[in-house]
Amino acid sequence: MIRKPILGLIGFSDGDPEVHQQLKDIVQAQVDVIYEELTRDGRVDVIVADRLVSSVASAKEEAEKLRNKGVDGTIFSYGVFAFPNFSAIAAKNGKGPYLLAANLNPDWPGMVAMLAAGGALNHLGIDHFRVAGDFRTKPVLEKIITFAKCAKVKSMLNGQKYGLIGGRSLGMYSATVSMQDWQRIFGVDVDHLDQSEIIRVADTIDPAQVEKGFDYLTENCKAIKYNGTTFTPDKLRTQIRHYEALKKIAKENEYDFVGVKCHYEMSRHHCTECIAAAFMNDPYDWDGKKEPCVMACEADSDAALTMQILKLLSDDPVIFMDVRHYDSEYDAMVFCNCGSQSTYYATGTDDYKANLAKTTLYPALEMYAGGGCHVNLMTKAGKATIARLNRTEGRYRMTIIPVEFIEVPEEKMAETTMEWPHVFAKLPFDHRIFLDRFDANHCHAIYGDWTEELKMVSRMLGIDVEMLG
Repeated sequence: MIRKPILGLIGFSDGDPEVHQQLKDIVQAQVDVIYEELTRDGRVDVIVADRLVSSVASAKEEAEKLRNKGVDGTIFSYGVFAFPNFSAIAAKNGKGPYLLAANLNPDWPGMVAMLAAGGALNHLGIDHFRVAGDFRTKPVLEKIITFAKCAKVKSMLNGQKYGLIGGRSLGMYSATVSMQDWQRIFGVDVDHLDQSEIIRVADTIDPAQVEKGFDYLTENCKAIKYNGTTFTPDKLRTQIRHYEALKKIAKENEYDFVGVKCHYEMSRHHCTECIAAAFMNDPYDWDGKKEPCVMACEADSDAALTMQILKLLSDDPVIFMDVRHYDSEYDAMVFCNCGSQSTYYATGTDDYKANLAKTTLYPALEMYAGGGCHVNLMTKAGKATIARLNRTEGRYRMTIIPVEFIEVPEEKMAETTMEWPHVFAKLPFDHRIFLDRFDANHCHAIYGDWTEELKMVSRMLGIDVEMLG
């Protein structure tokens, strides 16, 4: 579900009743400014506590109420000196992550309260974030917005269900995960389903729905290169059935995101799952606009989780790509997925006509004897962020690489595998560093520089960060 982040907001005051009465208007004024600025900005929904905190009881009760209202995280606001034990109690009973906020006001020691509260939380092992300054200024407000986006990711991941359809593909260790680790670290449940379910459900799809998809692709794709043997109109219809089946499976099983093995049971004996991979990750299909549902190829579960984090953070489709080659002519890494990626990236917009006008369906390679098509396109140029959850002896880290996607002549795609989608990316460091240190054959990306957000999300999740370069 695509939605705004929701933050709770609590103002903290002095614990002496008489002093609190003297200072409450100052405390409330800062709460009001934070609420008004976030509401005016419009990117975050805010729920303000029913009262200011000036006692142990109010600290516990207000934190619990905000938690029960479903906030993603909570802002602790300090306009004056507030007793630090109130923050500790609120943090133990509320919904983290927590952002401690103080206005740098020389008349009142709100900053002192923030530091004292921060020290108390650190003594208790409660990680938190801090922001200080004028909340009416863009730099300070953006720090709160960033915190809110990241808190939403952590909050929404908790309780999600991942559909692992098929098992390990092609012997890849980096694609398989421990369901216990996922539940402990991310709060995500792993549900295993056999690939035969795709075949079974595909047989139940309404023929009219299949023809709707077939007509949509026929009318809008740049080209569909049937070969009369392994890729025919009927085989394309089979791939459409598999996509419709996967949509149905995800809905009926309440999967928030999925991974599909494909190789080789599906790709060698039935068809490649490339149409499914493209349109599951797209913000549209022949039924119109829709929310993308992350699908990772080759049942790469860490890929799927990385992609889900990027999707929740940006609300955009996410690229799944294979590491393939370094092109010295353009000083670019070439990422060339074995069959599909979101067609959104042909233009970087949700204009399906423009995207499919740059998309060609090619016959699957001979090694995929089940037939069907691969989905070819070149990713549009633009600033982007590559990310990947990697592991060393079970310890997770988020590898982050800010890059520049470039566009090159189409014939360059024939130097690798013309039939597959391509990303050409300029790294901010020597490509040999990437080859020496990157720990997977798949990586993932979205447009924009999301470096700071990914660092913050990783900290909230308690995992390490690896910046290459």
